[in-house]
Amino acid sequence: MSILFKGRKQASASQKVGILQLILMFFIDHIRQSVNSLGELYRKPFSALMTIGVLGFSITLPSTLYIMVKNTEQVTEQWQQASEISLFLRANVKPPQAQQLVKRLSTWKEISEVKYVSPEQALDEFQRLSGLGEALDYLNENPMPATVLVVPTSKHATPTAAGMLLDKLRKEREVDIGKLDIEWLERLYSLLAIAKELVLLLAVLLFFAVVLIIGNTIRLNILNKRDEILVMKLVGATDAFIQRPFLYTGFWFGLLGGLMAWLTVSIILWWIGHSLDNLAQQYQIQMNITGLNMQALGVMLLLSITLGLLGSFISVQKHVNEIEPE
Repeated sequence: MSILFKGRKQASASQKVGILQLILMFFIDHIRQSVNSLGELYRKPFSALMTIGVLGFSITLPSTLYIMVKNTEQVTEQWQQASEISLFLRANVKPPQAQQLVKRLSTWKEISEVKYVSPEQALDEFQRLSGLGEALDYLNENPMPATVLVVPTSKHATPTAAGMLLDKLRKEREVDIGKLDIEWLERLYSLLAIAKELVLLLAVLLFFAVVLIIGNTIRLNILNKRDEILVMKLVGATDAFIQRPFLYTGFWFGLLGGLMAWLTVSIILWWIGHSLDNLAQQYQIQMNITGLNMQALGVMLLLSITLGLLGSFISVQKHVNEIEPE
């Protein structure tokens, strides 16, 4: 320890400083250093904006993809036909028996909706959709069977749960054939699972790049202030005191980068919102983009600040400790 600091230590020991005063001095010192580090960014706007932009855009891409995937999952819940089970009843089942089956199935906890389609209704719908029209009038009898349409609850709409429900429905005595497009459901959920994994992988790679970029930026700042750090160590400044302004620089990088990411995601979702509305109208579904709320803002800020502090912490631990007066 230098002579200057040795004298200060003896002087401080002779004075009685209260705990509240020490706490107040601690917070004032942190506030002063945080404001000074923000001023450093203001005095070098171009390099600061470059780093903030890299951090913000790195968080923007995975955040946007994640929000789109989550909204896609919500939209698929509206496609009830994707998990709709068609039960074709036996030829000897009379309408009263079919209605009893509908009432019985309505009490099942796995089922949200049950609809009975009579053979006449099925034939009318087939005529309307097939385009055969009057050609079907020459049939001697109605070939269409009575059908019960079963819509599982959202909990039982996944491929595995829907398949188990189909096996259970096939055991009913009135049911002849049960049909569910399991393969379509499996493809849908597989694509969503792949999309989630890709978003996670992309986020990890981008976040790792952000930590490296911020760490390199802080390293350059440390090297530019090498002489100043040497003087501070000569007069007895601790490593923690010297590292603190650089850590606050990483904090400001993270905070401003998170705000930029949130603003950019808002603009992107607003930009594509009109196209999504047109797509939703064509498929007759409701598509309201959700997920960009105050909670999302808090998550983005927490994530970006963590990345900024992590990059700056790694850099100062390595490079500040290496600067020692000879």
